[in-house]
Amino acid sequence: MGQTIHVAITRRVRREHAEAFERGLAEFARRSMAEHGALGVHLLRPAPGSGSTEYGILRSFASAADREAFYQTPLYKEWLATIEPMVEGGPEIRELGGLEAFFPPRHAAGPPRWKMALLTWIAVWPVSMAVPAALLPLLGARLPAALSAGIIAAGIVATLTWGAMPLLVKLAAGWLHPDQGDSR
Repeated sequence: MGQTIHVAITRRVRREHAEAFERGLAEFARRSMAEHGALGVHLLRPAPGSGSTEYGILRSFASAADREAFYQTPLYKEWLATIEPMVEGGPEIRELGGLEAFFPPRHAAGPPRWKMALLTWIAVWPVSMAVPAALLPLLGARLPAALSAGIIAAGIVATLTWGAMPLLVKLAAGWLHPDQGDSR
């Protein structure tokens, strides 16, 4: 089984086509989720009042093979042909690895790695204490130590992925992306 792949795509849209592009992008995103190996898609619009025409798409795939297969589908090729007159230049595509997947870029470059590491540490520290404290009494001595450790690690990862990291990234948005202002 492959590793989940996260990809950030940025497109610069001609102003006169922004509304049509947004409608088409939403429809394309909805339809694309039926493709094999597609795990998620997030659409990032320019901040209101920013004057930017840069749109972002964050995609997740079950594996590198699924990513490659998606970009060869008739659906994707149709999408490219549809937006050709609406966009300026080609897409900027960047595969996100490690901590970057928690920090969707609001522009071509994400936050500095030291900020990602610090925010991750702020999340990991209390979660790595709270999850074992909550699970150890439930697990007791009934399970082998290696299995208990695996269950605790799964609890920590789940708490970070669906709780702590999304919340902290949202709360720290202004610090992570100070040049973007408060776009929440």
